[in-house]
Amino acid sequence: MVLSTNPWLYLPQPNPKAKIRLFCFPYAGGGTRIFRHWPNHLSDTIEICAIRLPGREGRISETPLTKLLDLVETITPNLLPYLDKPFAFFGHSLGSLVCFEVAHQLRQNYGIQPFFLFASGHPAPQLPDLDPPIHQLPEPDFIKEINKLNGTPKQVLEDKELMQLLMPILRADFEILETYHYTPKPPLNCPITVFGGLNDPEANETELVPWSQHTNNSFEHYLFPGDHFFIHSAQLEIFPILERSLIQCLDHQQSS
Repeated sequence: MVLSTNPWLYLPQPNPKAKIRLFCFPYAGGGTRIFRHWPNHLSDTIEICAIRLPGREGRISETPLTKLLDLVETITPNLLPYLDKPFAFFGHSLGSLVCFEVAHQLRQNYGIQPFFLFASGHPAPQLPDLDPPIHQLPEPDFIKEINKLNGTPKQVLEDKELMQLLMPILRADFEILETYHYTPKPPLNCPITVFGGLNDPEANETELVPWSQHTNNSFEHYLFPGDHFFIHSAQLEIFPILERSLIQCLDHQQSS
């Protein structure tokens, strides 16, 4: 199997001998570069498979999708050939919603689901989004709102040519977020662990804990210093939790 032939996937360090595949779903405007160095911080038991969405990196010529259902229904069948070993999902912000819905789509359509799900930096799916939508704002106002999240370097925001490339991706991703409507679903059977930033204006602890309603299994949540992009600043604290959770869960499944 040659994973690199699938445009939806990028493997920073292909590892056929790994026991676990961890599929990583990026935040709005993000790409697979977010996860490029993750294999350096995890054991070779875990193979990182980063999700590459249309409109970015090697798919720059493709039109970004703007509805979550369209994205989920396109991603899900493309993952099937790579679910031949135990697999888990990690998503940050937009990625949390996407991997949550892909997990349900896999269960509904194919009778399979991840053995672990990590959601990061996003309120529980059933909670209403009370923030006013920004994806249709005039460009200066849209950029101002993006800047508030503190995830895009100032030099990028000030580079007009680069922003012209990024703008369709950002608008599309925020449209996905802002037009998402949760439909009630039976809880997943896998454990769910949720990560949050202590100073994240997008997802506080009260909004993260209700993720517990989406699993029949164990639930944990962790808060780290940082804002919405604690996913970068707190990496060295996050990696051991990922490693321990995945290996302990797999060992438990295999011994039971």
